[in-house]
Amino acid sequence: MSSIDKNEAIIIDVRTTGEFNEGANPLSINIPLNLIPVKINEFNKEQAIILCCASGGRSESALNFFIANGFKNVVNAGPWQNTL
Repeated sequence: MSSIDKNEAIIIDVRTTGEFNEGANPLSINIPLNLIPVKINEFNKEQAIILCCASGGRSESALNFFIANGFKNVVNAGPWQNTL
C-alpha cells in the first residue's frame, strides 16, 4: 500500500454483502461495488480511503471511480486480508 496511514483511513470493502459476512477486516465497512456510485458523495474528497475486495479487481474499479470523481487520497489494497 502507499503512504496512507491505515489508522486514519476509511477501509471500504467492495465485495458483496455475502462475501463480506464470510470474513472481513472488522474495521472495514462494506459497500458493494455496484453501490459505490450511490454512496460516493457520503465521503470527503480529502479523506484517506483504502479499498479492498477478494482479489483486487473490483477494488481497482472502485479506485478508478473515486479518482474520476476527484478523490486523491485513495489506494487499492487488493485482497481484504491486506488491510489487516
